[in-house]
Amino acid sequence: MTTNLLAHNEGTIDRVIRVIVGLVGISLVFFGPRTLLGLIGFLPLVTGLAGVCPLYSLIGISTCGKHPATQS
Repeated sequence: MTTNLLAHNEGTIDRVIRVIVGLVGISLVFFGPRTLLGLIGFLPLVTGLAGVCPLYSLIGISTCGKHPATQS
């Protein structure tokens, strides 16, 4: 059983939501409660920009639909 942990497994909507949530989380460091817990926002931001979620890879989930190479 081989899995490619770096294969894209996030769809466009998933990626946009992750980037927005990440930016909101990071903004909590500078605005609002000004807590360092906002640094957790880097996780969804990075996974959204990269298009890869390691947890999705481990579970076997993909929100990006079918890849052109796998369509018959």
